[in-house]
Amino acid sequence: ILINILIAFNISAIYSSQIKYNMKNIYRKCKLSTVIDYKIFKVAMDGFIKMEFEKDNVITIIDYSKSSAKKRFYVIDLKNGILLYHCLVDHGKNSGNVYANKFSNKENSKMSCNGFFIAGETFISKHDYSLRLDGIEKNINDKERKRGIIIHGASYVSEAFIRKYGRLGKSWGCPALPLELSKQIIDTIKGGSCISIYGEQ
Repeated sequence: ILINILIAFNISAIYSSQIKYNMKNIYRKCKLSTVIDYKIFKVAMDGFIKMEFEKDNVITIIDYSKSSAKKRFYVIDLKNGILLYHCLVDHGKNSGNVYANKFSNKENSKMSCNGFFIAGETFISKHDYSLRLDGIEKNINDKERKRGIIIHGASYVSEAFIRKYGRLGKSWGCPALPLELSKQIIDTIKGGSCISIYGEQ
């Protein structure tokens, strides 16, 4: 029994070290050090590894510790080690002005949610081509679908808006993307991939 326990422990230790190596390898290969803090990348990857996602070749990370005037949305191809998209993303109007520093799971809060999500199915909303989200952390983001929080494109998510107002426009909690990229990104991540939304709260 002791031998079996030691073998299992060694296998677990090897597996753990491989995961850590792969994390660092992906981080280096994608040249993420200039665009996202390793701590935030690791939080996303730790959750991705612990949970099961139907679509496991990509991960999306939103870094709400950054100003809305900065690019803080990332889609990473984990299989090939490629940063596919790095762009602007807005936050909820009641989460903060330039920075998102308040988060809520409540209906009508008009705040963003943080934590881990599954990218669901596409549909046509009032914002055109959109993606449903399912929060998978109880009491943190599990009301996303009921709240109607989706990924969609928006004209107020643009460099032109930032030049005029010093920040992006704000949604009612949806992580809205630039119009010219939203469909491409949605088609890349739809159907069960992991979305990790990081907030300092």
